[in-house]
Amino acid sequence: MTFLELAKKRFSSRKYLDKGIERSKLELLLEAARVAPSAVNKQPWLFYVFSSPEGLEKIRPCYHRDWFKTAPVVIVAVADHKAGWVRSSDGKDHCDIDLAIAIDHITLQATDLGLSTCWVCNFDVDACKKALQLSDSFEPVALIPVGYPAEEKESIRFETERKSLNTIVRWL
Repeated sequence: MTFLELAKKRFSSRKYLDKGIERSKLELLLEAARVAPSAVNKQPWLFYVFSSPEGLEKIRPCYHRDWFKTAPVVIVAVADHKAGWVRSSDGKDHCDIDLAIAIDHITLQATDLGLSTCWVCNFDVDACKKALQLSDSFEPVALIPVGYPAEEKESIRFETERKSLNTIVRWL
């Protein structure tokens, strides 16, 4: 499969099979995140993996949708703002950008392994910080439920939801 085929195959799954995920596959997801590029190679991130019933019970209250409770694994992507690179000209903190790249590596690696994910940003950040016992410099950026998909993405729908190249590209 080409990279473009892999990227088009990835979708936000909201329905998972009641099936555990092999630790070796989870480790590949995390390795994909580990090798992601970051500004000045600061790697300002932490990843919390919730896979035990006790762990999942701690993180599930952070997001209110019922489908979220069906994911056998949830990875919480956390930015470490003390460790990130900040552009001196305007003070732009690149933690979010760096973490977004790492999360994308996770989602694409998951797709390559036959797993599916969903990038959840609309969650209770304060509840998540409390569940993880995070200090102020650490920010939970996204919840990533992971599982074997119980649904397939409709490729036709995918194509109609994406803007055309001539809408998003300016050749100069």
